[in-house]
Amino acid sequence: MTTMRHQGGWIIFASFVAALMMTIFPLPGWGEHVRPEWVVMVLIYWCMALPERVGIGIGWLAGLFVDVAQGTLLGQHALAMAVVAYLTVKLHQRIRVFPMPQQALTILMLVTIYSILMLWIRGLTGHAPEVWIVLIPTLTTTALWPLVFVLMRFVRRRYRVS
Repeated sequence: MTTMRHQGGWIIFASFVAALMMTIFPLPGWGEHVRPEWVVMVLIYWCMALPERVGIGIGWLAGLFVDVAQGTLLGQHALAMAVVAYLTVKLHQRIRVFPMPQQALTILMLVTIYSILMLWIRGLTGHAPEVWIVLIPTLTTTALWPLVFVLMRFVRRRYRVS
């Protein structure tokens, strides 16, 4: 039995930090409604690429950081990201082989699930916004997915993250 040494953990961490920074970066009023779900995209990528290293626990932790950074109810992003991480890990072998348009549609489905969970939790707490305001970021996230995928794959290969 051979043991594989993991490397590039700092790249994974740095990508989550960069995504969190892009999530909390201030935008004008109209820009807030179209901001892509950066942390969710990075989580989906790493769950697809390295499901043995990034999974539900990392999704939960990343969601807690988003909760703290945005000052929202502690655990709402964590729950939604854990669900997305679970689904991505379960489907990672299928998603990997999809052509890019079909992969983008899968990302649309995953981010829509994330957005609906967020809308549901906000509704339970009495802070439900308009449904379309919550779902618009799913479209921008889906549109940016091919670019993010190519960039993240380049970084993973360049720094030999395994």
